[in-house]
Amino acid sequence: MLIDLLSAGLAEAGATSLGPTRLDPIELFLAADIVVQAVMIGLILASIWTWAIIVSFMLRIGKLNSASRGYEAEFWDTRDREAMLTKQRRATVPSARVAGAGLDEWRRSTKSGAPDRPAARERIGAAMESQVAEEADELAGKLNFLATTGSVAPFVGLFGTVWGIMNSFFQIGAQQSASLAVVAPGIAEALFATAIGLFAAIPAVIAYNRFSNAVNQYEAKLHRFADKVHAGLSRELDRA
Repeated sequence: MLIDLLSAGLAEAGATSLGPTRLDPIELFLAADIVVQAVMIGLILASIWTWAIIVSFMLRIGKLNSASRGYEAEFWDTRDREAMLTKQRRATVPSARVAGAGLDEWRRSTKSGAPDRPAARERIGAAMESQVAEEADELAGKLNFLATTGSVAPFVGLFGTVWGIMNSFFQIGAQQSASLAVVAPGIAEALFATAIGLFAAIPAVIAYNRFSNAVNQYEAKLHRFADKVHAGLSRELDRA
């Protein structure tokens, strides 16, 4: 008789403590405290914006590389390089802006007759170097949000977790019970905030490192193109 009562009690306790058999993110979000919900919403928005930047940057860097390769090949194949510096080209192709900066300075240095060749070479080089740096900075500026998200999002999620765990302890005090049935839901909601923070941060960190390398490679290509243009303009100065 005693064994039967114990078995029935254990069965009833097991049925009572049986929770959800799978993770339900929506249920965790709806059951969370308002502060934890605000943290989750902010992290979800950051994750969406991160992926938007990732997709747009991939498309943009691919387009810029293709346009620059085409422009540079055409630039060296043509003799009328002034015609290669139309407003449309300067507006869309970074290589055109770099070459344009050098040619503009070359024209200013040679319009008054015999130029000071060493000074002119230095000014032409400085003009193109400045344009290359401007192009790289403009491209890398799109990555600031990725760097911020990658470094901050885990801590924002951790803040939501700490807040949720504090609420769980308050529930323990209010119900005077430390059973898993009281503590587990709050802890699960709290840990979900950290999971969302990591979900936002991990792609941001990976993309930032990958795209920073792509920007460095693109800047190096512009430097090589600028060096070739500078060499050509230096030969023109020798004949001036």
